[in-house]
Amino acid sequence: MIDCDVGVDDALALILAFHSPELDVKAVTGVNGNVPLEQVFENIQKVLSLIQPGNKPLIAKGADHPLKGKSIYAHSVHGKDGLGGAKIDRKGGKEWWEFYAGPADELIIKMARQDPGEVTLIATGPLTNLGLAIRKDSEAMRKLREIVIMGGAVRIGGNITPYAEFNIFTDPLAAKIVLGSELPIVLVPLDVTHQVSLTPQGMEARVNPINNSFSRFTVEATGYDSTRHQFGNKQLIHLHDPLAVGVVIDPDLVKKEKLPLTVETQEGEYFGKIVEGLGGSEVDVCLAVNAERFFDLFLSRLR
Repeated sequence: MIDCDVGVDDALALILAFHSPELDVKAVTGVNGNVPLEQVFENIQKVLSLIQPGNKPLIAKGADHPLKGKSIYAHSVHGKDGLGGAKIDRKGGKEWWEFYAGPADELIIKMARQDPGEVTLIATGPLTNLGLAIRKDSEAMRKLREIVIMGGAVRIGGNITPYAEFNIFTDPLAAKIVLGSELPIVLVPLDVTHQVSLTPQGMEARVNPINNSFSRFTVEATGYDSTRHQFGNKQLIHLHDPLAVGVVIDPDLVKKEKLPLTVETQEGEYFGKIVEGLGGSEVDVCLAVNAERFFDLFLSRLR
């Protein structure tokens, strides 16, 4: 199952996940993050309308604010709608999902209990829903096979402050609860996601020629302009969230180290920073990736 705050890279991660026969995505839950929760939930439905999965996943709304403090959004990165303004035809209004009546944390707990040791949870947004689920039923959460989290900056600088990455900074208290839970966690931080990017050369040579609805969505959502050979005002787009999915499809894509981590929750310069050592809980942290192999995987699933 995938817990996300659908911005552009979450959308690309969903396409990768649903197009990968190695995975069987049973549920997609939304959390306040890149954009407000209502927009996240609409984007989940838009992206599923694009994908048209054979087996309809359950979808559920999660937390609409962090455990503590105020919401911040990433409109400057993902656009007001979270999808870079990309248009998705809803295909005659057909629903490619089933609504779950309860909140996301309840669905996460239910799925963990339903198939003990079988469910991998991929989290590509702030960790509020996971924090709530752990607070509510930590015993059920121990039945998850694994939690793969895109978030944090361990040995490099952040992308929202000099020290913090957006997903963790948005709800550091939830992140601290999750990373301190001693659940089987694989962290996919900026250290490794900054090694996998869409470039103008890659777009021209390998994405544009695919010429299907998924490659066209990738071009539109990332704001790629063939005449200027750049993404809006950026030179490249990091594939943060797709890499978290890639790590589940093919764990050998990355090299990991077990590191003791905690999260700084005190307001100030280091708020939201992942801190290594200091009695933190041990987490598998991805620090290196076979970028070419991942890019080949990502492109093959866009087709």
